[in-house]
Amino acid sequence: MKVHDPIKNFERLWKMFNERYPFFDLRNVDWQEQYPKYRPKVIPETTDDELFDIFCQMLEPLNDGHVELIAKARGGKKARQFRAEKTPRFHREFDKGELKQLFKTTGKTLVSLGFEKPAKTEAWMLRYCRSREFGYIRILELEGIKKRKLTAALDKIASDFGALKGIIIDSRDNPGGDDDTVIQIVNRFCDHKRVAFHRKTRIGPGKEDFSPLKTWHIEPQGKVQFTGPIVLLTCDSVFSGGEVFALAIKQLPYVTIIGNHTNGIFSYQLEKKLPNGWEYRLSYQEYLSPDMVCYEGRGVPADIELLNKKADIENGMDPLIVRALEVLRSGNGRW
Repeated sequence: MKVHDPIKNFERLWKMFNERYPFFDLRNVDWQEQYPKYRPKVIPETTDDELFDIFCQMLEPLNDGHVELIAKARGGKKARQFRAEKTPRFHREFDKGELKQLFKTTGKTLVSLGFEKPAKTEAWMLRYCRSREFGYIRILELEGIKKRKLTAALDKIASDFGALKGIIIDSRDNPGGDDDTVIQIVNRFCDHKRVAFHRKTRIGPGKEDFSPLKTWHIEPQGKVQFTGPIVLLTCDSVFSGGEVFALAIKQLPYVTIIGNHTNGIFSYQLEKKLPNGWEYRLSYQEYLSPDMVCYEGRGVPADIELLNKKADIENGMDPLIVRALEVLRSGNGRW
């Protein structure tokens, strides 16, 4: 049964963030101060719209794309949705239509440089093509695929590994996915067993209330692996599992990252409901590199910073592809 008591709903939201959200210090938000600032604004007569606005004001300073509040339409009221995130530069530069045009420009650039046109694989979220010397893989997303289908797609791509001198992996505008999918792909490019990342989960109100640290590894998988020069393309609209992918593959010494830092929201989302039926989501896990660096809030950095701009569409050339091929032709690993 839904409970529409504004005070009870406020208390529940504030308490859950207080006990499970790990990044108040990192994001420069004093959560204890948020309570006396916003709690007095909530009274028994507070309307749903007013309460939603108060919640948005309280959560907005977190600037975390995994913090969401959703009020579904009911009783003649319109649905409302809030995400505590400033728009990434990549999405300020390109709207949805322009993003399609940008990736068409990527395809044209590849073709002009001797590649086939990027094509679908057995795994819906992978696109692949190659030239005589180099391969190109675009990863659209990192979830919603059965392991069997992903394995089949990777096996087919891997059949070209012996003929390739380098590979571009394009993860720009990747919304994320599952850690297991990340590991399954990165393993095809791994030379030997390495630590990929660590993860711990906040489980209580104390600053030290975390689950034991858990470690993920990457290791060679499949009949053949590609361990030559690799370039990963990223931008600040690479989120969550896409960032975990960047963090994991970054551990390989022959990988160069070109583009912009990733977004900086690595955690899975903890999904909860308020007594009034509103849904809310929050980050609750901290990811750490093998050397215990946390990239939350700043993202995995690029080795070579290079930004796509609208002019790339007009010019008909994707500069990140051009730069990636320059790096691959140099035969170097980390630039």
